[in-house]
Amino acid sequence: MNNLIITNNPAVAEIKDIVLFVDGSAEETLIKARDLVHEGYELISHPLAASLRMMFSPFRSVILGKKSDKVDIFSVEIIEESIIKFKRHMESRKIDTDNNDDYKMIDLILLEAAIHEQPVTW
Repeated sequence: MNNLIITNNPAVAEIKDIVLFVDGSAEETLIKARDLVHEGYELISHPLAASLRMMFSPFRSVILGKKSDKVDIFSVEIIEESIIKFKRHMESRKIDTDNNDDYKMIDLILLEAAIHEQPVTW
């Protein structure tokens, strides 16, 4: 296993050997992923969901690749811009906690799809 999942989704946290669980918000999860990218991990999955509706999910999971001695500038740019975009969108709308169970499931399904796209690294 070369990858690591950063998540605040309890449904994803059950995959304990490859998960770093963040006991916090979606924003805190993105910040933790950013910190690890600055330490040399590379982004494997995009930190933001493809759908605007999923932007308001209280759950976020990000796949990082193995740690390197060198910081991946492309990953740094993506994670930094993602945090800025997330904060900008959240200024006008709040996290949707009414549908937590649905968001947990969707986040897990999207994560599983990303994992299946890269079977060699798992």
